[in-house]
Amino acid sequence: MDEITVVEEDGGRSNGDSSSSRSSGARTVGDVPEPFDSEALPPTIIEIRPFLRVANEIEHDYPRVAYLCRVHALERAHIMDPHSTGRKVRQFKTLLLQRLERDEKATESKRKANSERRELHKCYEDYSKYTQAKSANRELFTKANEITSVLLEVWTAITSGAPEVLSAGKDVKGKAGLYVPYNILPLDPGGAEQAIMQLLEIKAAVAALHNIRGLHWPKDADERENCRDLLDWLQFTFGFQKGNVANQREHLILLLANIHIRLNPKPKLLSKLDDRALNELMNKLFKNYLTWCKFLGRKNNLWLPTIHIEELQYKILYMGLYLLIWGEAANLRLIPECLCYMFHHMAYELQGVLSGTISLLTGEKVVPASVHGGGPEAFLDNIVTPIYRVIYEEAQKSKNGTARHSQWRNYDDLNEFFWSPDCFQLGWPMRTETNFFFVSGPTGCDVTRKKWALKKDKLLKEEACHCEEALEEVGVPAELEMDKSLTEAHYQEGLKEVGVQGKIKTSMKGDYKSCWIGKTNFVEIRSFMHLFRSFYRMWTFFILALQAILIMAWHDLRSPIQLFDETLLEDMMSIFITSAVIKLVQAVLDVIFTWKARKNMKFSLRLRYFLKIATAAIWVIIFSVYYAHPNKNSTCIAKLHGSWVSIWRCPSSYTSAVAIYLLVNAIRMVLFFFPAMSSYIETSNWRALTLLTWWGQPRLYVGRGLQESMFSVVKYTFFWMLLLISKLLFSYYFEIKPLMEPTKQIMEMSVSKYDWHEFFPKVKNNAGAILAIWAPVILVYFMDTQIWYAFFCTIFGGICGAFRHLGEIRTMGALRTRFQSLPGAFNACLMPTTSNKDHKKNVGCFFLKCSPKVSGCSENDGAKFALVWNQIISSLRSEDLISNMEMDLLNVPYSLELSSNLAHWPLFLIAPKFQAVVDLAKNFIGKDKELYRKIRKDAYMFCAVKESFESLKCILDILVVGKRERSIVYYIIHEVEASINRSSLLSDFKISELPLLCSTVVQLVDFLFENKESSRDTVIKLLQDVVEIVARDMMVNGPSIGDSFSSSESELMHEVPTMLNGVIEAPLFLSMDPPAICFPLPAVGSLKKQVKRLRLLLSVNESAMDVPSNLEARRRLSFFATSLFMDMPTAPKVRNMLSFSVLTPYLMEEVMFSEDELHSAQDGVSIASYMQKIYPDEWKNFLERIECENGEDIKENNKQKELCEWATFRGQTLSRTVRGMMYYRKALKLQAFLDMPKDEGLWAVGWEEVRSQRPLSAQLKAITDMKFTYVVSCQMFGAHKSSGDRHAQDIVNLMIKYPSLRVAYIEEKEQIGNGKAHKVYSSILVKAVNNLDKEIYRIKLPGPPNIGEGKPENQNHAIIFTRGEALQTIDMNQDNYLEEALKMRNVLQEFLKHHGKRHPTILGLREHIFTGSFSSLAGFMSHQETSFVTIGQRLLADPLKVRFHYGHPDIFDRLFHITRGGISKASKVINLSEDIFAGFNSTLRQGNVTYHEYIQVGKGRDVGLNLITKFEAKVANGNGEQTLSRDLYRLGHHFDFFRMLSCYFTTIGFYSNSLIMVLAVYAFLYGQLYLVLSGLEKAILEKVGRKHIESLESALASQSFIQFGLLTGLPMVMEIALERGFRAALSKFITMQLKLSSVFFTFSLGTKTHYYGRTLLHGGAKYRATGRRFTVFHVSFAENYRLYSRSHFVKGFELIILLIIYNMYGQSLKRSFICMVVTYSIWFTVVTWLFAPFLFNPSGFKGQEIVEDWKAEGQKIVEDWKGWKKWIKNSGGIGVQQEKSWESWWDAEQSHLKYSGLSGKIIEIILSLRFFVYQYGLVYHLDITHEEKSILVYTLSWIVIATLLIAIKAVNKGRQFLGAQFHFEYRLLKVCLFLGASSILLVLFSVYGLSLMDVFVCCLAFLPTGWGLLMIAQAVRPLIEDTRLWESVQVLAQAYDYGMGFILFIPVAILALIRDVSDLQKLLLSGQAVACKVRIRPVLAGEDKYK
Repeated sequence: MDEITVVEEDGGRSNGDSSSSRSSGARTVGDVPEPFDSEALPPTIIEIRPFLRVANEIEHDYPRVAYLCRVHALERAHIMDPHSTGRKVRQFKTLLLQRLERDEKATESKRKANSERRELHKCYEDYSKYTQAKSANRELFTKANEITSVLLEVWTAITSGAPEVLSAGKDVKGKAGLYVPYNILPLDPGGAEQAIMQLLEIKAAVAALHNIRGLHWPKDADERENCRDLLDWLQFTFGFQKGNVANQREHLILLLANIHIRLNPKPKLLSKLDDRALNELMNKLFKNYLTWCKFLGRKNNLWLPTIHIEELQYKILYMGLYLLIWGEAANLRLIPECLCYMFHHMAYELQGVLSGTISLLTGEKVVPASVHGGGPEAFLDNIVTPIYRVIYEEAQKSKNGTARHSQWRNYDDLNEFFWSPDCFQLGWPMRTETNFFFVSGPTGCDVTRKKWALKKDKLLKEEACHCEEALEEVGVPAELEMDKSLTEAHYQEGLKEVGVQGKIKTSMKGDYKSCWIGKTNFVEIRSFMHLFRSFYRMWTFFILALQAILIMAWHDLRSPIQLFDETLLEDMMSIFITSAVIKLVQAVLDVIFTWKARKNMKFSLRLRYFLKIATAAIWVIIFSVYYAHPNKNSTCIAKLHGSWVSIWRCPSSYTSAVAIYLLVNAIRMVLFFFPAMSSYIETSNWRALTLLTWWGQPRLYVGRGLQESMFSVVKYTFFWMLLLISKLLFSYYFEIKPLMEPTKQIMEMSVSKYDWHEFFPKVKNNAGAILAIWAPVILVYFMDTQIWYAFFCTIFGGICGAFRHLGEIRTMGALRTRFQSLPGAFNACLMPTTSNKDHKKNVGCFFLKCSPKVSGCSENDGAKFALVWNQIISSLRSEDLISNMEMDLLNVPYSLELSSNLAHWPLFLIAPKFQAVVDLAKNFIGKDKELYRKIRKDAYMFCAVKESFESLKCILDILVVGKRERSIVYYIIHEVEASINRSSLLSDFKISELPLLCSTVVQLVDFLFENKESSRDTVIKLLQDVVEIVARDMMVNGPSIGDSFSSSESELMHEVPTMLNGVIEAPLFLSMDPPAICFPLPAVGSLKKQVKRLRLLLSVNESAMDVPSNLEARRRLSFFATSLFMDMPTAPKVRNMLSFSVLTPYLMEEVMFSEDELHSAQDGVSIASYMQKIYPDEWKNFLERIECENGEDIKENNKQKELCEWATFRGQTLSRTVRGMMYYRKALKLQAFLDMPKDEGLWAVGWEEVRSQRPLSAQLKAITDMKFTYVVSCQMFGAHKSSGDRHAQDIVNLMIKYPSLRVAYIEEKEQIGNGKAHKVYSSILVKAVNNLDKEIYRIKLPGPPNIGEGKPENQNHAIIFTRGEALQTIDMNQDNYLEEALKMRNVLQEFLKHHGKRHPTILGLREHIFTGSFSSLAGFMSHQETSFVTIGQRLLADPLKVRFHYGHPDIFDRLFHITRGGISKASKVINLSEDIFAGFNSTLRQGNVTYHEYIQVGKGRDVGLNLITKFEAKVANGNGEQTLSRDLYRLGHHFDFFRMLSCYFTTIGFYSNSLIMVLAVYAFLYGQLYLVLSGLEKAILEKVGRKHIESLESALASQSFIQFGLLTGLPMVMEIALERGFRAALSKFITMQLKLSSVFFTFSLGTKTHYYGRTLLHGGAKYRATGRRFTVFHVSFAENYRLYSRSHFVKGFELIILLIIYNMYGQSLKRSFICMVVTYSIWFTVVTWLFAPFLFNPSGFKGQEIVEDWKAEGQKIVEDWKGWKKWIKNSGGIGVQQEKSWESWWDAEQSHLKYSGLSGKIIEIILSLRFFVYQYGLVYHLDITHEEKSILVYTLSWIVIATLLIAIKAVNKGRQFLGAQFHFEYRLLKVCLFLGASSILLVLFSVYGLSLMDVFVCCLAFLPTGWGLLMIAQAVRPLIEDTRLWESVQVLAQAYDYGMGFILFIPVAILALIRDVSDLQKLLLSGQAVACKVRIRPVLAGEDKYK
């Protein structure tokens, strides 16, 4: 039998093909068939997988036994699903049966025994020998034991329980528990000798869990034997699942061990768990629970005994209980206070069980509620499932997010139910008849609820006498019994035990009626008013400031002194009336928006809302009355008349009211200056303080105590004070004041003649004109704060970045200059120090022997830096960022074998200096000291000379072995050294011959490096040439003997001159016996490295200045060097660092490119070809690494797998992410090695050799495993396996390659019961064992986990398998680098530091966007994203203190967040942007989010316009939902004023202000349209002039800031300037503008505003998958139209019609500067919105040959037109996709209106009315009207429209009824209609004076009207859909879309005819590839050059 092969876990690679278990990669031996696929199994029969796997494993040696295993598998499958009702079960059985029929006879002849029974026995015996208990190989034992277990079951089935089988069964059963699959800790009996189990901290934690003394065990004796620790006891006591217990056991042990080893001071005994470790973990786990109890006024149930040993046991039991609850809670983990409720009751039950309480009713010990009914899943069934069903059913009511938020309860609503004491009405065990569990719609149940509550109170009073007895019976401890503050929970528990609850329940039959309790505390209602309601203080400020500015401008304020004018002050005080009105509006809105949550409101909250409205209304009345009738003191006024003092010295009734009003509202302002006091008031439970806060805010569990430290308050207050002052001054002087004088004149003038029929000709003050002029200015006033924020963000962010040392090392030149200081900085930052005083010391203490300026650095410290630096360089080489030669130049050699007295610089520093020394010396004129001084001045130059000389000496000492030859060499070396010591080198030697000597030595070293025997003669000749050049050409005075030799040496050296003079006659180095030279050189690794280094040092010159040549490698090295000088915490030892996990959610994205995908072409270009063009240098390095010349060699050498990996690691794939995250593990192992004691022997071994030493490697692995865990949450992994999807095998291959990788997935398994299949869901963790995935933990779920948004649910199910105190969230489009992974332990130390008032709970990290070079669009997106993740987040974190969680790669305080709802929120739709809600939640719960820039993680972004648009649409949708959310509402209310401003303008403010800016453009154009068409513009220009127009310039020009991307451009320029210099920043900005970045940003503006506004108005937010494809490909015209029609094209056509009309009839903008500012920018917007998708579409203008052959295949423009026509003509229907039919797309495009509320539809109709303005205004300007202004003209225009619609309807009906069969009649109908229309037009032209201009104007008038009718029809679709009118609406809509598409296509087709346009487009789309001199045209043109 062949040996069983196992995979070495530390190696990270499998032996052979990892897919050998699959049929796709099966091996065949002889005529044995290939293995049957054991992985793609139907979920119903997945239990048979072990039999199929074993069959595949043993088939080579025992084919008959393999056949029997498959037969047994088929039998088992039939038993599990006899009727094949499960999905794909019948097909699987058929395939397996066919295989068995084929194998039956083939395997019969290969049987090794006489019978099948003996065959099985023989096979069993062969494998059972590997299962000996003394086997040291765990993997071998595990694999053999699995085989024997399967064989035993098959054997038993065949023999029916023979004696030998029973004996074998006992043996297998006894060994089964010896080695079991494990995750990190092998806690089974066989794992005791593992390295990780030998760690003292692990032993201490395990021993603490094994303290089971004094516990009451279950009755079952067999179960008693299985109880090994406290968690086992909890399992049997409360009914937890075994998988959950095993998972949390390891979790708890690791937590305790990591905290224990980190204690300071260290415990005396590390092997005993310290109390401090338990207390620290208790505080972290139960802080939220204790806060919850305090908030609800309940006493916590964490009761601890006084005996110390028992106290430790109780603490572990409490922590274990909580973790077990959390681990099995499934979706309930997202409801943290529900977990607190469950733990509260179960902890109470735990006390009763531990104290042995006896129930009065049963006379037995109290049994926890969770185990009622028994079973191993009792807790899941009795506790978790009922609440889960509520969550699930409420989510179903959401109708996949289309239902209104008010109609169903989301996660937040259910969680906030537990913020009220009413939650205790649920009881324990929970009563499912309560309203909480009622899901259906509400009924009339308020009365019955009140009656039930009254009866319950009465019964409770009647049974109160039993309370004390009940408490005694349930075992309440004496300490609690004596406590008078006994909680209601204990009281209710006592009542429950004596049956009071049962009596109440019985009495209430017939009286209690369940009803839906509705929303809790907050209702998400779609309305733009949420912007005001959430940030009412901001809007109040801006409105009051606007009113004050208007008053000052009206009074023509020129100096601040004028503010004291009495009249002005009186007018200014009117702002208090406005303030009162705003408060009234706010109070009314609060009632309206919370009306549907009234059922859950307390009476105090309802009273507060009522009093708020009443108070605000009273203030409005008081202020209005007193302002109108001030009741001033006439006597006092007369004395102080004309003085502003009179207002305060002689206060009127209005002034007195204002003073009282300000006094009442001054409390918040006072508390603002005392944040600590404010925080105490909010978090206190003192009744007086609670009453004080009750009026300001409703008292909720979250949102309290958010105040920052005073220093932080001062910083962000200063920021906003400067910003607001600047904004208000600008608004006053440039927006408001210039417009005030024209306004006064317009108000005073009278207009008697209008150009249309004016309905209100006598309106006062020309209100319409005033509104038209001021509307855009007011909108800009409210918007431009965002522009000011961008400006101040640029300044302050740049200053903060400069202080943080960003960009100090920008280039490789700067790195070379400061390389000397890197080792010291490295040791100070990244190496553990004995004390903080050593931090940042000894910078530059390396290479002390080369640089006289540095000292005090040990050789071990230098070795550490050299080792780490070389590992970084090695990682760059493995990623193909550098070549082999560049790696040699960058490496820092450190060897103790050769030239140990010399430390070396890396060659890229000193190689260029050697040639410089030669050039300096050969022509030098002067003294030796001067030359020596010049060389020593440059440390690198001196080291180059020193090292080359010493290395040559060392090599010659080994090479030259002949006695005579060695004497000559020693003599020459001695002469050189003596001359240097005497400072006579220039006089003793002819230095001008030095270049010749150098070239000869270089040739010599080249041959020494090759080290071939055939080169011996050449080496001898070169040695002779060297000696001759030195002796004959260079020595001035000939040979001379120095005095420094010893006597024996001196005698020998006296012969040297003679030998030198006889060189020609007696050649040297030729002797063979004895040999004169040792060549080839000895095969010593260190010697070869030294020769290679000397060769590079002498031969590489200026080319070393460009090392590395790859831009990415340069960026990474320079950033790493820069980060070493930034402020970061001192690194602890790996063993003392915080432990952490990385979690990556994965759905169905690409794992690894297959060979077929790599070579498949899309648009004519394959991924492989694309990669080569984009990464030419990396492709070259890759070929060098795999030793191939080109693509053909790759195929010939069978290197396709390496090619697939190379391409995969350059895409946005899971493999790239996993590789990057596994750098953490590599870095930790390296750092753990460096943390070991300083043993010279250890350093001599070296890092690579240490990795191969198994004991030491196992020790490093153990430490690393304890600190780092990586879990990939692949929800679909099980489904992929069952379906045979290759993604599953790719993931398995990843686990094989990285053995420490864990994969968590959801198993959806069908179980057959009563002939029906029902689904069972489990959360499973697997790892790779012996090239197969092996299950570690299995935890059954209450139901399908995907209830809410996909990604957070995916994270939630897998978070239980993570470990450690920190958790990093990584998306699958991210990357990591080894040099950055080295800083992870520094970053984690930030959790232990105070950042302001609190410790951090989320650490924000810097991101690098690695997709910026793919195209110009990718570059724009990259720079936009980079500006946000760097300078933007830097400012958000400090000083603004409003940074949240914006995605990845932030690091969470894991224990903080798992006890507070997890790392994201998951409610459907509302939490679409799930990441930021984690930041909201953390902040609201008094967390702290920081940002750190000394570490970075790579991130990819979408690279095509359509993908970018989908991403931005998703983000805009998410921001729209954020606007409605309770989280943002609470932040807006609980933050102080200035922090609230930061919150608004850095979250939804950017999107709302973008929307306001677009609305300002619309307001301007429609306002001007009103003025032009009504004739008011003429009157204004005649009487007022152009002042009112010119004053709009500064207001409206600000929209270009957003349009041209300056909001993100300014921060981007500043960030580039910081990191790369201002010149590079300016160059980059200009380049971006030339590449039309303004077009991209303007187009992006349209995307943001459309989706944000539509989400607020109608909803429709959804996740838009982009696929994260790597390549840029052509998009069809039809697809572009579908994606951008409503968001851009329609708005573009609307704007272009407005501009045409205004330019036709307007007069004010002609020949003025505003024409260039406003009109040009709007025209630019129009063109951008209409044609940007085609401009940024690869090959979008490819059609130069279109004239030659219109039907030419392959021309994109022709194909686009054909596809467009086909799409728009296809009819829709059920199942027809949007991509196939216009009708299907049109229905889907208006789907948001189907679910929109009544208010949204009304607003949509109102907005659609604007399209009727065109018709009303333009018809009066037709020539045919002859200046008639009667309303009849407008009426006739509607008749014309009706006629046109009837004609369209007639044509459509004719096509339907006549087009198919009656062609002649149909054509006759069209001819009649045409003739009739022609006749009418002829009459109108000839008789009534209709002109061609009238026809054009009618088009401009009627087209918008038709569109308006369409919009209204869509809004009222439910009313007309069943009528015949709806068909006409569809016809009209199709006609509009056809017309818009045709108009768009014409310019694109014309441009496609011009070759230069296509070339220009390729240039614009090429991105950075042109800068890198990449041949991009073949890529974008679709040429595939890959062979």
